[in-house]
Amino acid sequence: MVKGKVWKYGKDVNTDVILPGRYLDSYEPEYLASHAMEDLDREFAKSVKKGDIVVAEANFGCGSSREQAASCLGYCGVQAVVAKSFSRLFYRNAINQGIAVIESPECVDALNKGDEVDFDLKAGTIKNLTTGKTLTFRPLPPFIMEILEAGGLVEHLKKKMAK
Repeated sequence: MVKGKVWKYGKDVNTDVILPGRYLDSYEPEYLASHAMEDLDREFAKSVKKGDIVVAEANFGCGSSREQAASCLGYCGVQAVVAKSFSRLFYRNAINQGIAVIESPECVDALNKGDEVDFDLKAGTIKNLTTGKTLTFRPLPPFIMEILEAGGLVEHLKKKMAK
């Protein structure tokens, strides 16, 4: 279980908002994390904590395919993104970076900004500690869970090759 806070946004949150292109002059994790969601929410990068989740309406991660949009969220400590739907490129980039992506309109509708939650990927549950409700979603397939548990695709491949 991961305990965190909900950061909630609307639809069509694109990669240029998740990490504005003007910050792609560096690949330093701290630098990228410090600019996450900057054009949408100036407080996000300053206040997000390890274990927090991002919740959004439809089409999260649309726009360019840059992997830094997903990785900057991971560098901030975001454990999961829950949305009604995702851009397919962002969806895969997030998994590759070790961030869980959950498509669940029901969870999106039931969660509000600032809610405190316990998030359990294996069980497919989000316990909203603010409202007392337990939400369910379809658990991720085992092969994706292996990637997430390893910390992303590169770490997963390193472990497999070491065997």
